[in-house]
Amino acid sequence: MLSAIGWIATAIFSASYFFRGQAALRGIQAVAACLWVVYGLTIGALPVVAANVIVAAAALYSMFSASRNRPVA
Repeated sequence: MLSAIGWIATAIFSASYFFRGQAALRGIQAVAACLWVVYGLTIGALPVVAANVIVAAAALYSMFSASRNRPVA
């Protein structure tokens, strides 16, 4: 079960490369990073947790800042 979380996170992150929209790409990457955080916490790997907290935060920040700065048509 534990390794399944890591494999699912890997699959989701890999799938993010097939999305064309920046918001979708960042959202999928944030979800995968959150799964990696859960995985890292369960195996006690703080570098995995720290790296993916940073990735999730960056993905969410860029996703929301891009949508906020989009010009209104």
